Amino acid sequence: MPVAGKWACLVAQSFPTSTHPRSAMAVGGENGGHQNGQNGESNGNSNGVDHHIRYIPLPYTTSEFNDSALRLVLAVRPQWADAGSSVEFVRFTDGITNTLLKAVNKKAGLSKDEVDKEAILLRAYGNGTDLIIDRHRETQNHELLMKHGLAPELLGRFENGMLYRFVQGTVTQPEDLRKPTIYKAVAHRLAQWHAVVPCIPGRTGHSRKGSKTEACTGPAGALGDAEFQHALDQVAPGKPPPNVWTVMQKWIFALPTETEIQRARQAELQRELTGLVAELSQRPGLGVNGLVFAHCDLLSGNVIVLPKSHATTSEKTAETVTFIDYEYATPSPAAFDIANHFAEWGGFDCDYSVLPTRSQRREFVTEYIHAYFSMLREQPSAPVDKAAEVEKLLAEVDVFRGLPGFYWGIWALIQATISEIDFDYATYAETRLGEYYAWRGEQSGSGQSSGQEIPLRERRWAQEE
Repeated sequence: MPVAGKWACLVAQSFPTSTHPRSAMAVGGENGGHQNGQNGESNGNSNGVDHHIRYIPLPYTTSEFNDSALRLVLAVRPQWADAGSSVEFVRFTDGITNTLLKAVNKKAGLSKDEVDKEAILLRAYGNGTDLIIDRHRETQNHELLMKHGLAPELLGRFENGMLYRFVQGTVTQPEDLRKPTIYKAVAHRLAQWHAVVPCIPGRTGHSRKGSKTEACTGPAGALGDAEFQHALDQVAPGKPPPNVWTVMQKWIFALPTETEIQRARQAELQRELTGLVAELSQRPGLGVNGLVFAHCDLLSGNVIVLPKSHATTSEKTAETVTFIDYEYATPSPAAFDIANHFAEWGGFDCDYSVLPTRSQRREFVTEYIHAYFSMLREQPSAPVDKAAEVEKLLAEVDVFRGLPGFYWGIWALIQATISEIDFDYATYAETRLGEYYAWRGEQSGSGQSSGQEIPLRERRWAQEE
């Protein structure tokens, strides 16, 4: 989302901080360095995941970042303690979302590519983030994607983070998302996620104890633990938890409620969510029960263009991308995941004038549909009318176009109370919620009936070319 400062990439002991309020993307060197998903209270459910990932009973601490990081890296790379090794760390980001360090062993005689081939990323969780993110589910997501060749090798978990392989690639900027070669590559990779990766059911992870929900006098305050869990998991009846609806319910329960204004805001957003669930959650869609394994955070910093050397033979002539950061990944309607990505075309400043036109959305969805049905784990018994599927999904994305503003608006209201990043989350929350209410006004016709001008975002969305 919005940027608070520029990306930094400084080696070894010089570690100034640069932050991004949502993404943990890192840029290292000319092409950037990234985790790569090339080609190819927590629920504890392990369906589809082997759980052979090593656990290291040590923490990463900012007070002794170099020593604690080195201990963790040596736990998975003990040979880096040998004579001739020269271990260095690059800090990419630091803030409420996480700390991200790249560990390299600059042995004499090795080229940069040879060093990067063995490099490791250390990701340490930011303070308070369990209020928003289910870290157990994030690890499970990583393992699941790894099994399907869509995430880098996860080398180990530690008390407050994880270690995984580093692979080079080029991080995209918002303007890159608007290039046909890139957005078709994004459509193809997203279709692969949705077609191949199964949704794993379980309880919706939360951190009720110690959070603002314990003091809540609103919908969550009077509930016992079992009732609270039930209220989360059953927010969208018939949809196995966790899912995008249970995540939004969790976030609404976590909103601050110390003042009357805050309590009124929470009650208002709860009413909106209840209406959205009734209106949208039971719509038919792709996947099982209308849900696919969705990324739910495809901003430009989480889309990586892979080097041509990483592409398969069939991909050599086209761009190939992969996705990173699986913190928000959860079962969701495919239309929401796509609409959420389209909202990111405007970049961190929410420039609505560059959102995809109808013709651009059609190109994206056409590429997506053809890739999705070619990679589906269980092929349909009857031939698929792909042209009809394109029209159906286009219409569904239109229906879901207002939901990303609601989703990230709630998120930003929470961040405004817990984040240490120097960013005006309160204003950002109103901007994103404003998108949602503008969509609501167009849906209901209240804006036109009151003589209001159609909002820019809605005008751009209706534009053909």
